[in-house]
Amino acid sequence: MALFEGYERRIAQISAFLAGHGIESLEAAEKICMDKEVDVRKIVKSIQPIAFENAGWAYLIGAAVAIKNKQTVAADVAETLGAGLQAFCIPGSVADDRKVGIGHGNLAAMLLREETGCFAFCAGHESFAAAEGAIGLARSANKARATPLRVILNGLGKDAAQIISRVNGFTYVQTEFDYATGKLNIVREKAYSNGERAAVRCYGADDVREGVAIMHLERVDVAITGNSTNPTRFQHPVMGVYKKECLLEGKKFFSVASGGGTGRTLHPDNMGAGPASYGMTDTMGRMHSDAQFAGSSSVPAHVEMMGLIGMGNNPMVGASVAVAVAVERAFKA
Repeated sequence: MALFEGYERRIAQISAFLAGHGIESLEAAEKICMDKEVDVRKIVKSIQPIAFENAGWAYLIGAAVAIKNKQTVAADVAETLGAGLQAFCIPGSVADDRKVGIGHGNLAAMLLREETGCFAFCAGHESFAAAEGAIGLARSANKARATPLRVILNGLGKDAAQIISRVNGFTYVQTEFDYATGKLNIVREKAYSNGERAAVRCYGADDVREGVAIMHLERVDVAITGNSTNPTRFQHPVMGVYKKECLLEGKKFFSVASGGGTGRTLHPDNMGAGPASYGMTDTMGRMHSDAQFAGSSSVPAHVEMMGLIGMGNNPMVGASVAVAVAVERAFKA
């Protein structure tokens, strides 16, 4: 009986990945994790209860390899988890082409490293319900960090940013950009709660120039670009320009481009793009990204369609961090 969805199309590369690290089977990999009291599949389900069974097994094989290789630092474990996720990508799929599994591991590793000070969601503000995941992500990452990770949201529209802040309890930061001097000024700040929610700073920009200035103001080190309402008008241009300016300054910046599926956003340039590419949003993401995702930020079935696993991209980032931290803590126990 198959242990998870798409078993027949995945098992050959999974077995090769495990054999390359001296692990003879999936069952043996699970025993390695459970002997260390790391219940990987339970952790994954706790992050997104509606995730497919293949999600838990995908994280399990990476965790088993990390434990077998005695990796005791969460950031290093995260990279190994990415290699395990990549082994689950169906050959020839969008996820396989974009090396999405490796990208997830590299992103989680960056969030766990101390040199990463600020993590930004750069998206359409209507998608910032996903920022709920950022809170849990930061909470997990901070268990393995000496300095807490700062989280910001950067999107188009000041009214939208204020509404999202109020609904979610974030801190709304109202800015004003001087186009003559290129200087960004903070007009006011309003926290809509106390505690960890208020620590998330939410910005609304009038255009790309102000969006880039916000990224510089917060000294963003890692960011995810969402393909939502304004990907070609705001998110991807902001990330691309900021990436170029960071390179000119000699600053390290890790850019993740989140990519949807065929016609998901009903943009004309996505609808007619065909199976090999998803149009202008996908193309723009490839121009600036260090890693690309494939499929929905939250819908497991849509990510599964792209050939990875049945788990939303945002929960997947949270799972990568949570499992990596659990492995590190198991060695310290």
